[in-house]
Amino acid sequence: MQTFTANDGLEIAYRDEGEGLPVLALSGLTRNSDDFNFVAPHLKGVRLIRMDYRGRGQSDWGDHKTYTVPQEGLDALFLMNHLGIEKAAILGTSRGGLIAMGLAATVKDKLLGVCMNDIGPVLASNGLDNIMGYLGRKPSTKTIEEAAEARAKLMAGFGFKDVPIERWIEECHNLFEQDNKGLTNRYDPALRDAVEASGAQPAPDLWPFFDAMDGLPLALIHGANSDLLTDDTVAEMQKRRPDMGYAKVPDRGHVPFLDEPESLATINEWLEKIR
Repeated sequence: MQTFTANDGLEIAYRDEGEGLPVLALSGLTRNSDDFNFVAPHLKGVRLIRMDYRGRGQSDWGDHKTYTVPQEGLDALFLMNHLGIEKAAILGTSRGGLIAMGLAATVKDKLLGVCMNDIGPVLASNGLDNIMGYLGRKPSTKTIEEAAEARAKLMAGFGFKDVPIERWIEECHNLFEQDNKGLTNRYDPALRDAVEASGAQPAPDLWPFFDAMDGLPLALIHGANSDLLTDDTVAEMQKRRPDMGYAKVPDRGHVPFLDEPESLATINEWLEKIR
């Protein structure tokens, strides 16, 4: 991986692979650029740029007060500037979709389009509670294999069906580091403090941020069993943007892997609208 320097001096890691339409892939809250390993081989004619947020993956850890959506959006702009990219499409998983909406509301001229993976302007409270149940907690399992077995059972309860254990092993390699002492998360545990601090403030109305994407090619991937994105929220998104591409992915919760047939079909249709 390569790095660039953020506005406050942190070194932020990224990957820049392929040629063609620039697509900036932004991952979920606790995740990193490996989040897109499953979809990457399916994206043809795309320059796929993946960033590890500050405090995640191979990026520097910093003051947890900077682990915010606005700062991570600014980091994304610094990366684009570092690479000399004037405009990019955003493929945003969960938090990455929130960042994309924020960019649309502030620097829309930098965006070619947005595809959101299981995220919308309203976040269901039970989904947020489930995230806080594990955020910043050290894994209790000692090996990747043990973690994969535990994750398979856990995620089955969150709507994931017919997922082979090999996929969960890959997922756990993306999420954890293993040494002779056991597993650690691939992110700064102080991320929990950042999220708790943001939760102390009244939740902003994100619908204006969604509406700011008006005129941009837009798509939504939705896990049919998601605990964070409800059918009611999706219905309102579709009402406001009837032209929005949409895939409701069966046997998936939060978040789909993005290499499901339904996900790939919608992503490819979205890319064709931009090209």
